[in-house]
Amino acid sequence: MDLVVKVKEIKGHCPVYKPGDTFKLEDGYRLVTKIPLCMHSLASLLPHYNALRVSEPDKWGLAGKDDKTKAYVQCLDASSYTDGGTVIFEISRINE
Repeated sequence: MDLVVKVKEIKGHCPVYKPGDTFKLEDGYRLVTKIPLCMHSLASLLPHYNALRVSEPDKWGLAGKDDKTKAYVQCLDASSYTDGGTVIFEISRINE
């Protein structure tokens, strides 16, 4: 199962992403993107992406309040201290 990662929200200012940006994780190891990626943000996805490929987000405490099929994680930028931006990612499983 593949994943699509969408930039759901940005708190503060992110110099890389904008809301609505997406990229895919295919076959559990291929990162497919047409947009630039921030290495700091990938650190927040690494612990979760394989688990989300094979099971529901609520099993891992990552499910959204309104839609239990989508997972949410955020990048590691502490925006209130760095003047940067904390990006909220929405992760969905897809079959193609």
